[in-house]
Parts: sequence; structure tokens; C-alpha cells
Amino acid sequence: MSSPRRGRRPGGADTRQAILSHARTAFAERGYDGTSLREVARLAGVDPALVTHYFGSKDRLFAALMRIPDNLSAQIAAVAAGPDAERGDRLVRLFLGLWEHEATRKSLMAVFRSAVSHPRAAEGLRGFVSDALLGPLVARLSLPNPRLRAALAGSQLVGLAIVRYIVRLEAVASADPEELVPDPRSSFPSWDGDGTGEQGRLRRR
Repeated sequence: MSSPRRGRRPGGADTRQAILSHARTAFAERGYDGTSLREVARLAGVDPALVTHYFGSKDRLFAALMRIPDNLSAQIAAVAAGPDAERGDRLVRLFLGLWEHEATRKSLMAVFRSAVSHPRAAEGLRGFVSDALLGPLVARLSLPNPRLRAALAGSQLVGLAIVRYIVRLEAVASADPEELVPDPRSSFPSWDGDGTGEQGRLRRR
């Protein structure tokens, strides 16, 4: 009588999700170049052939991790609504909120760590920041200089994420997220007002 087979997880309804979960962790910790399909398979307890079966290649597996949160459009609409003077605050809170959520943070960490060495990851990061996060917001507000405005805001959000979550520079890394809201906003490209003051030069162009 043969004993039950032990070891690797067989293919099943939860296998694809398990592979994604372990791939998210691997890419977040090692970046794109440091992660292999074989390593992902080992972490997930499956045969490497199953990873290839579900995703085809490392590029396609990585692309599956760059999925935009389903409710992001609604959250951007909430940022666009409300008092103009607090719009920068709401944007920073939204961005930090994505990082503070564990599942989203691992996906973002994977993209950020990989973007410095892999064109596909860099493209995904640009798309997330410029197109998914900031592009719709700027379009809703009908602001002048939308591309420059989005790029300037995006550069500061990306810098904040790197300092807090990847480099983990103190005291930014250990600060309560709410403590970080006023400081980025103070130098954000102004999204309100009549073009006077410190940010007027950008608004008047």
C-alpha cells in the first residue's frame, strides 16, 4: 500500500493566489533581478512548472503583481472633492494609505525595488504614479500645466515612499503617517489659489 504523497502543493483553486502571494514577498525583498521563478515556486511549495503554467514567464508574473487597487478611482475622486486648501493633505493621506495596507505595500515595494534595474518595473511605476494616481486627479480638476504638475507631485510622493518604506530613514520611517502629511504638502505644487504666492510661477505658466 502506497503512502500519501507529501511535499509540493498540487494545482488547485488556491494555487495561483499562493504563488502570487509568495512572488509579491520575493519581489519586494529581492527586486526583479534577484527573484527567479524557481525561487517563487520553492516559497509557494509548488513545482516550477505550475508557476509557468499560471503565468508563463517572470515578466508576466511581475505584471500580475502591479494590479491597481479596485477602489482607487473612488479614492481619487474623494481627493479631488472638498476644500482646495486641503487637497495636498488628502493626496498624501491616500498615497500613504496604500503603503500602510500590507498587501498593497508588498506590491508597491516589489515595483519600487525592481524599477531601478528593470524597464518593465520602471514602466509600471511610471504608469501607477502618473496615470493611475495623479493623472485622473489632475484631469478632474482641470488644472493648468497638468503634466508638469503631476510629475512634480509624483516625484515628491515617490521620494517619500523610498525614504520611509525602502531606505527607512529615521525619523520618517517610524513616524505616524499623519505626522508626514503637512511636510510634503508644504512644498507640493499648489493645487489651489489664484496664482499668487510661492507657487504662483507654476500656476501662471
